[in-house]
Amino acid sequence: MKMAKIRNKSMCGFTLVELLIVIIIIGVLAGAMLLLLGSGTDKAEATKIVSNLRSMKSGAMMYYADNGAATPPVLADIEKYMDSKAGAGYDVDTGTFPGRWYASYKNDTELGATHGLAKALASINDAGLIGTIASEDVAYVPGDNPVYMRIR
Repeated sequence: MKMAKIRNKSMCGFTLVELLIVIIIIGVLAGAMLLLLGSGTDKAEATKIVSNLRSMKSGAMMYYADNGAATPPVLADIEKYMDSKAGAGYDVDTGTFPGRWYASYKNDTELGATHGLAKALASINDAGLIGTIASEDVAYVPGDNPVYMRIR
């Protein structure tokens, strides 16, 4: 009598449940990475804005040293002293006080209180950002639009 070979039920592949679990885990990890990527992008954009404001400040001070003007220059005059153009949304303001100059950035869609860019700008503590030009310069908080940096 021949003995029938008993097949050992070893797994030849993955079951549907195992595949679904792996796909769910990969989805959760990808979602976490996208959240981290978004916050990094906001921080990079905030750093770019602060850098442009600092360049405008330096350009305005060089303009002042060359021309001794009492009135603030227009952005085109400052850009001659800068490495690159500041771009859309940047300007030079005087505020309500004579002799004070401010570099400003305004963007209605990105600087709302709940937007990540506004929060990233507020987290840069040593930049000297100002949110309101009043009798005293008030520090920037998310939701302030535009954001200023005092030139002189």
